[in-house]
Amino acid sequence: MDSDKDRTQTPIIFAPETYQYDKYELNESQLSKDPIDQFSKWFQEAKDDPRETLPEAITFCSAELPSGKVSSRVLLFKELDHRGFTIYSNWGTSGKAHDIATNPHAGMNFFWKDMQRQVRVEGNTEFVNRETSERYFKTRPRGSKIGAWASEQSHVIKDRQELDEATKKNTARFEGVEDVPCPPYWGGLRIVPMKIEFWQGRLNRLHDRFVYERASENDPWEIFRLSP
Repeated sequence: MDSDKDRTQTPIIFAPETYQYDKYELNESQLSKDPIDQFSKWFQEAKDDPRETLPEAITFCSAELPSGKVSSRVLLFKELDHRGFTIYSNWGTSGKAHDIATNPHAGMNFFWKDMQRQVRVEGNTEFVNRETSERYFKTRPRGSKIGAWASEQSHVIKDRQELDEATKKNTARFEGVEDVPCPPYWGGLRIVPMKIEFWQGRLNRLHDRFVYERASENDPWEIFRLSP
C-alpha cells in the first residue's frame, strides 16, 4: 500500500475557478408523470437556447465484465421513442461493442451548461432492428456513409495514410452507387431506461435532483427527490 506521503501530491491543476448555478429551479409541480415526456420538454428547451450549441452531445458509459473496467466517450444522441434513447455506431470492432457484448447495462449523461442542467440515463441495452438502423443511415452524408465502411473503429492503425487508403478504396467501391448501404455491423443501440435523473443546478451546490425509477419495463415509474 502507498504511504500517506505518496498519496498526497502537489497538484498540477487545482480548483479551477467555478461559478454559481443561479438560473432556474425544479420542483415537484413542474415534473411530468412520464420521464420521457419530461426529457422531451427539457431537450426542446436546450435546442431552443442558442447558447446550447450541441444539445444532443452525450457522455456514453459502458463497463466490461468480468474486469469491471469502465469506459466513457462523447457521442451524439440520435433518437428517442417510448422504449428509450438510441445512439448509432460500429458494433463490430469498437470498444463499446466489446463492453456491451459482456455487459448489456449502460448509461448516458446530457449536460446543458447554459441551462445549468443534467440528465442521467441508466438502463438495459438492446439493438434496434435493421429497418430502424437503415432508416437513420440514409440520413447521413455520403462521406460519413463511406467512412462507416472504411473505419475498423478502435483498431490500431499504422498512420493516417492507412485510413485515407481505406477511405479511397471504399469511395471507389461505391462509385456510381446512389445509396451507399448500411454496413452489417453498423446500427443503433437503444438504452431502455430503468433510471432517469433530472438535475437542475442551484445556488451553493444545493441542487434540485429528481429521479424516476422502475424495477422493470413492466413496472410503473416512481419519482423521488434526491439530496444534492
